[in-house]
Amino acid sequence: MNYSELASRMLKAADAMEGDTLKVVASGREYQGILMPHHEFSDPDVLVLKMKSGYNVGVRLDGSSAVEVISHAERKEKPARRQKNESGLKTVAVIGTGGTIASYVDYRTGAVHPALSADDLLGAVPEISSICNVKARVLFSIFSENMDVKAWVTLAQAVREELDKGVDGVIIPHGTDTMGYTSAALSFMLEGVERPVVLVGAQRSSDRPSSDAYTNLIAAGRFCVECAMPGVFVLMHETSSDTTAAVHLGTKVRKMHTSRRDAFASINSRPVARVHFNGAIEVLQNVAKENREHYLKDNMEENVALLQFYPGMDPRTFLPLMKAHKGIVIAGSGLGHVSSSMVEAVREATASGTIVVMASQCYYGRVNLNVYATGRDLINAGAISAEDMIPETALVKLMWVLGQTDDRKKVEGMMTADLRGEIAERRDVDD
Repeated sequence: MNYSELASRMLKAADAMEGDTLKVVASGREYQGILMPHHEFSDPDVLVLKMKSGYNVGVRLDGSSAVEVISHAERKEKPARRQKNESGLKTVAVIGTGGTIASYVDYRTGAVHPALSADDLLGAVPEISSICNVKARVLFSIFSENMDVKAWVTLAQAVREELDKGVDGVIIPHGTDTMGYTSAALSFMLEGVERPVVLVGAQRSSDRPSSDAYTNLIAAGRFCVECAMPGVFVLMHETSSDTTAAVHLGTKVRKMHTSRRDAFASINSRPVARVHFNGAIEVLQNVAKENREHYLKDNMEENVALLQFYPGMDPRTFLPLMKAHKGIVIAGSGLGHVSSSMVEAVREATASGTIVVMASQCYYGRVNLNVYATGRDLINAGAISAEDMIPETALVKLMWVLGQTDDRKKVEGMMTADLRGEIAERRDVDD
């Protein structure tokens, strides 16, 4: 959406452009700030100004408003940052997918823009070029909630392509909301991955003093070249302070807070490594597996769903949905339970050919269907235990397993076997 006729006329009369510092009088108040870009979703009568405080303010114009330019911004194009190789440095591929981390600040206006090219991606954190040679490309530029199975497959293919070309590691800037799903999907599709593949995100955008984008990307680069542990990982702030980043196994990680920088946690496991921002890298557990063949196994069954049990859940509503899917993961209560009426729905669904896997809403701990009668009834109804997998990982794993086989016995065997570190033999986390 463009500016309204009124706003366009006032800006033109004042010779005002994006990046200029303006004084705007509206509704009896005076505002001073840098004119920010106008987006298609912006109100046509509103000017967005970045104040000295760093916050943006929307000012609605009317017939009595006035716009004056205090100072013009320098009119010049930002020079492109080119990829270049330095001898003696390892090479890391950076594959952009979008999200808060894959953005850069235009310091002329203070606006945060998505990185839409390889040069933009490099420009977000130019210092990474002192750690490694970077092969950057933007595969997607989308919000992470718009990632889907097809996007996971495309990303896995891109990662495998870069690894086959001999890069020493792969960094994937990714939106944080669904990063755990993507890390699980890559973990299963990239069989025997031989070098580090690190998903990295940011909870705070690059225009904020508390942004974690810079430190997380630098830490990911250092982990790839200095630690070089093979596997799929998620790297994010370990605490709310700028001290360390935690490296989580891709099948054992979950976002546990909406906005804190230390939002991610390893569930039923400890982090794989700790990267100190002042230099040191601690390896907390070695998950590398020796002498494994590496290849891409990217068949995924999309007709799989995740349900959360709740008291009063009506099987009449959910049984048709369960029968319509090849696989269902149910996040049950406690040890992996549902109501008696839902047990019968599970029985009917499995009899129709649907694979039903029971996970727990508790996240921490292990599903055990052998303790109470409800659990034993679920076993008799054909449910499969998710062991200590979180529901999201169980969902992605079931998609992948059903992409490999339709045989129920094989599906059950694969779902209850530890294939990518997703199932722990014992509780391995510090109290």
